[in-house]
Amino acid sequence: MCKDPLHHFLHGLPKCEHHVHLEGCLTPELIFELAAKNGVQLPDPGVNPAYASASTLLERYRRFTSLDDFLSFYFEGMAVLLTADDFAELAWAYFVKAHADGVHHAEVFFDPQVHIGRGIPYATVVEGFVAGCRRAETELGLTTRLILCFVRHLPLDSAAEVYEAALAHGHFEDRVVHGLGSSSTEVGPPKDLFRPLFGAAKERGIQITAHAGEEGDPSYIHTALEMGAQRIDHGIRLAEDVELMARVAREGVMLTVCPISNVQLRCVTAVSELPIRTFLDAGVPFSLNSDDPAYFGGYILDNYCAVQEAFNLSVAEWRLIAENSVRGSWIEEARKTELLQRIDEHIRQHGTLAN
Repeated sequence: MCKDPLHHFLHGLPKCEHHVHLEGCLTPELIFELAAKNGVQLPDPGVNPAYASASTLLERYRRFTSLDDFLSFYFEGMAVLLTADDFAELAWAYFVKAHADGVHHAEVFFDPQVHIGRGIPYATVVEGFVAGCRRAETELGLTTRLILCFVRHLPLDSAAEVYEAALAHGHFEDRVVHGLGSSSTEVGPPKDLFRPLFGAAKERGIQITAHAGEEGDPSYIHTALEMGAQRIDHGIRLAEDVELMARVAREGVMLTVCPISNVQLRCVTAVSELPIRTFLDAGVPFSLNSDDPAYFGGYILDNYCAVQEAFNLSVAEWRLIAENSVRGSWIEEARKTELLQRIDEHIRQHGTLAN
């Protein structure tokens, strides 16, 4: 547990999470449980010793060498998800943990292309994840948003197929799916791979976010903005382009930064290397997020604590981060006002802390 004097304050600080992949919340324990339930054969431990047990798999997760190394396990783990109930259970597991960490609003990613590619209908995936979201709203009092992510390592036609499926089901009109994103391998595929789909979505008023500037240089962020992205997921390499950083600050484009993920995937060697202070000084709004917490060993509170231990932020700075995370959320103004009031109440309750 974080030993910083602000730990209790950080735990209770109302949080919004914008960058978490539901498939990235699939713990080794749940992988083995669902594999047994669904009769799914996991990789042979003789070939891949990581799959000898849940504990050995967890230990392997602590030694990712790159984004692609992580992704190989990430996509392998999804094989255990077969039914709508499986997807609902996975989502619920995340929401329970997030609620315990002080999350009041969560905008969660999902990757339907990968599931469709292994024979799971799009409707099954959405049905399960929506059930998990609605249960969180009813039983935990969270608000939620579901964001469909296109994955870069698959062809554009694959993304177009799932986009058309979402349109055919009326999921954007009915606010079942609240926006589009892009994820997976950043460097390699064309930067503007999803330009035609994002362009079509923008014309429909669909909200767009995009993974950029995690491994890729700032030009990836520039391209994402050019294609209509309203938020940038990760975005840590923005600090390398002062002019672009000034534009992002001026336009209020929020970054969804994932500190522990950045360390685990070797983007940086320590949280202290992240441009947190640079972004604060430049007026770049950002939120702190967990990305794939079952794989990276850190849910949202762990990320808040890691940043505090690295940068020793003041209460005033945490207020700014929390308020910006509300303002950058895809929720109604009334809900934003409510969450901002909760933050203010929490700050006043801890008024004796040094600023």
